Amino acid sequence: MTNKVVASTADAVVDVESGSSLAVGGFGLCGIPDRLIAAIASGGAENLEVFSNNCGTDGHGLGILLEGKRIRRVTASYVGENREFARQYLTGELEVELTPQGTLAEKLRAGGAGIPAFFTPAGVGTPIALGGLPWRYHADGSVALASPPKEVREFRGRRYVLEESITADFALVHALIGDTEGNLVFDKAAMNFNPLAAMAGRVCIAQVERLVEPGEIDPAQVHLPGIFVDRVVHTGPQDKKIEKRTVSAAAGTGN
Repeated sequence: MTNKVVASTADAVVDVESGSSLAVGGFGLCGIPDRLIAAIASGGAENLEVFSNNCGTDGHGLGILLEGKRIRRVTASYVGENREFARQYLTGELEVELTPQGTLAEKLRAGGAGIPAFFTPAGVGTPIALGGLPWRYHADGSVALASPPKEVREFRGRRYVLEESITADFALVHALIGDTEGNLVFDKAAMNFNPLAAMAGRVCIAQVERLVEPGEIDPAQVHLPGIFVDRVVHTGPQDKKIEKRTVSAAAGTGN
């Protein structure tokens, strides 16, 4: 048995250096590895490349690294609620590759499975396949760097675009339960990108709310086997944030 537990989040990310690429789990603010991100923000790493569904929100998650100008490039499917993300992109401070959400998920999964590329119908006939999507702007708003065209082939009468898989230097994920050997259980929507990001990282670092001994997790309940995980840090319950609060009027108010 291999004990993969490290003492602190700082120890867990100690070798994340400038220029590193990060595959980061979570969806919006759900299931994000917030303590690991904060530990990187406390260090000196900059010029980072990030693969994630989105880039957090202003002041939360990856938004912390973004506000500190620590991120050079982001591959994501959603700009969302992060005003600083949009501002840096539109002013030429940040390079952004927007990717269909399902394609991004499969690019991460394929990278973890050792598959270099795959064909998908998503994006055929659009700038995703044709090229020309602005990846980086000049400060004056003109396009500094645009996406190249991608190979399109026909299979059984339908066209598909070739997408290359993603691998990253590090994967950062959040799990509800993890054992000391790295077997992980994710909670509800945190299943969306955390397992895929974990697979795509050459070194996978997991923060877990509850740390247990080997054998305490029913093998049938394991969402990600420990073979994919290199380091585990026990962070305790997550301070969950709400990305966008929506409430209904109180009953009987007439509003």
